[in-house]
Amino acid sequence: MPCCNLDPLNLPDLLGRRELFQRVGTGLTGIALASLLANEPLDGGTSTGTTAQPGQEPHFPPRAKAVIQLFQHGGPSHMDLFDPKPELTKRDGQPMPKYFTDLVAISSHGGLLGVPFKFAPAGQCGVEYSDIIPHVAACADDIAVVRSMYTEHNNHEQALWMMHGGLTVTGRPTLGSWVNYGLGAETQDLPAFVVLRHDSQMPVDGPRNWSSGWLPPRYAGVHLRTSGPPVLYLQPGAAVAPGVEKLRTDLLTSLNNGHRATHQIIDPQLEARIASYELAARMQVSATEALDLAQETQETQSMYGLDNATTAPYGRRCLMARRLVERGVRFVQIMVEGQRWDTHADNANATKKICDETDKPVAGLLHDLKRRGLLNETLIVWGGEFGRTPVSQGGNGRDHHKQGFSLWMAGGGIKGGQAYGATDELGYHAVENRTKVSDLHATILHLLGLDHKRVNYHLRGRDERLTDVYDAKVLTPLIA
Repeated sequence: MPCCNLDPLNLPDLLGRRELFQRVGTGLTGIALASLLANEPLDGGTSTGTTAQPGQEPHFPPRAKAVIQLFQHGGPSHMDLFDPKPELTKRDGQPMPKYFTDLVAISSHGGLLGVPFKFAPAGQCGVEYSDIIPHVAACADDIAVVRSMYTEHNNHEQALWMMHGGLTVTGRPTLGSWVNYGLGAETQDLPAFVVLRHDSQMPVDGPRNWSSGWLPPRYAGVHLRTSGPPVLYLQPGAAVAPGVEKLRTDLLTSLNNGHRATHQIIDPQLEARIASYELAARMQVSATEALDLAQETQETQSMYGLDNATTAPYGRRCLMARRLVERGVRFVQIMVEGQRWDTHADNANATKKICDETDKPVAGLLHDLKRRGLLNETLIVWGGEFGRTPVSQGGNGRDHHKQGFSLWMAGGGIKGGQAYGATDELGYHAVENRTKVSDLHATILHLLGLDHKRVNYHLRGRDERLTDVYDAKVLTPLIA
């Protein structure tokens, strides 16, 4: 879990590290509590921001209770998936138009690069989807595609900071942390904000994708493993008799109460840390049960592609997400490893390969949520940090592109069966219903019952919020 960068040796009001370890060293909770307390500010947060709690109640009746963010690191190619551009294909190989500016300077760009895939109307709505995502296309009537997104930077990291934290600077709280801060948890047995990623390979920019920034650490995302134990070292290494465990817990409670009585200045932080590790104790049972996919029928597992080696890894994460939101988890973030959609070379084959891995699991998630009556209260958000260029890079690749790209949303109050906005005929600029990242953030918060202007955190004399100073608008045409 992220923590503040303070030197624990400069915290005289805390128990000494050696003393605390000696007193509670037999318990995992005590050791972890010591580590976290050594990194808490002693002034109640006033030097870096207040720790006043939000109301934990929505500002108005919510349309969604939970969010599953299917984040696609690298930048999916909108022209190859959701934004058909027959004119681009018609002009394949021709020189790029003069209005194509602001391309990444270090890259070698060629002429226009057409789309090798076929588009066809899907569902009753008739919105066109690429033939390399047939399963998602079959869900078209539940999906609203936003074809007019744009962002502020062509580099991965800055674009990721923008998409997750609202500005092209690092160190800010991410979307899931703001949701956690604004609404709190629906369950006491699982974290409010959970991250499901490839266990052995981080996505690009690592834990900053789910950081709480300068919000208190309890609002950060909690990574749960998707194979083996959900959390490493959660279970004791050796069995402990219930009577002994109770004695340990009673002793730790007594020590904590005594410590609070003599160190009033850190009482809010201590209470928060104790709550975090009481949660860890409850998770020994609840997290293991929540992520036990053996409880699902073979039919359900097949729906997510768990019976196929190609689709199983991503399918597991999608099925776990459904099990988590139905148990009260507020925000689930599903990551791909590395930056799989970063198709600088061999764009067509690379894009098709990751679609082969993710298309069926994503559609399985939508179908499963819908048949269980959960889709209407669970908002699904699919997209990356930017799109890809309509021109070639290195002959058959596509470069980063911030001027126009697509993402989609479903469930949780979204009016499906529509495509909102448009890019120009070659897919370069967002030209109709231009949608900035802060508009997306404002809409997500709105669907959760939160006014983005009222979810604030006072930091160094300024009220900070996810949408910052942007004149963000809620995308009301997307809302049912």
